[in-house]
Amino acid sequence: MKIIPAIDLIGGKCVRLCQGDYSSKKEYHDNPLEMAKRFEGVGIQHLHLVDLDGAKAKKIINGEVLERICAGTSLQVDFGGGIQSDEEIEKAFALGAKQVTGGSIAVKNPVLFNEWISKYGAEKIILGADAKNKKIAVGGWEETTSVDLIPFIKAYFEKGISYVICTDVAKDGLLQGPSTELYQEILQEIPGLKLIASGGVSSMKDLEELEKIGVYGTIVGKAYYEGRVTLEELASFE
Repeated sequence: MKIIPAIDLIGGKCVRLCQGDYSSKKEYHDNPLEMAKRFEGVGIQHLHLVDLDGAKAKKIINGEVLERICAGTSLQVDFGGGIQSDEEIEKAFALGAKQVTGGSIAVKNPVLFNEWISKYGAEKIILGADAKNKKIAVGGWEETTSVDLIPFIKAYFEKGISYVICTDVAKDGLLQGPSTELYQEILQEIPGLKLIASGGVSSMKDLEELEKIGVYGTIVGKAYYEGRVTLEELASFE
């Protein structure tokens, strides 16, 4: 299982939110590049970089941070937040992102998202499937749709998507454990999916359970920033 640390950006700084609520913002570091280098320093190879300003603005805002991290480390960066057009996805790749995560766009403009899958290939495009009560949530989780989670993922898997980041919004940022049963159900329904679990990880035990059910990777944010798991513990999975 790959450990994928998360850096969420507001105003160029590392922050975390609870359940996507911008008013719950807590700053952890004012130098994201330095934080990325810490992850790289223990042998971690991947980074999930989210432009929360971009998610609101519907365009990349923290592109300079993306560029600095990609130029200053060897981390494989997947980037998301506000990528809603051809210009923005091209910009993300030009700034150094190895993969781009599309969430709202996959719901609101499936024609364009499918074009990206065809154009860039399954290795480059990650489907962001964020859910509240098994329904897809979009727009920084401010809007819950009537779209069912598992059929939504399955439809994109059949169109060529390999990687899916699934966040249970109810768990995110609360350090109360991940939605392991939900991930198990997804993997049973869609064998072969490279499922990346996100939200709720609070301990090494959570990570061990996720590895056991066969997720491809797990995103770790608050658990590290709040000292629940150490860098060395995270690196033990690599």
